[in-house]
Amino acid sequence: METVVLIAVIILMIGVAMRWIHVLNARDDARIEAYRFSDPLPRPPGLPDDTGGRGHPTDADR
Repeated sequence: METVVLIAVIILMIGVAMRWIHVLNARDDARIEAYRFSDPLPRPPGLPDDTGGRGHPTDADR
């Protein structure tokens, strides 16, 4: 009988923990969605507009 109660308590605690994590994630998602991010910083003078070959295949990648 004690084993059945122990298993029931463990399953109940797992369910409570899953619900708690779900609520915390939903709250954090809402907070992140509501946050107004600032505009990106302007480029410092003297830097080229293009970052070079980043994202483009080169001969070394082949």
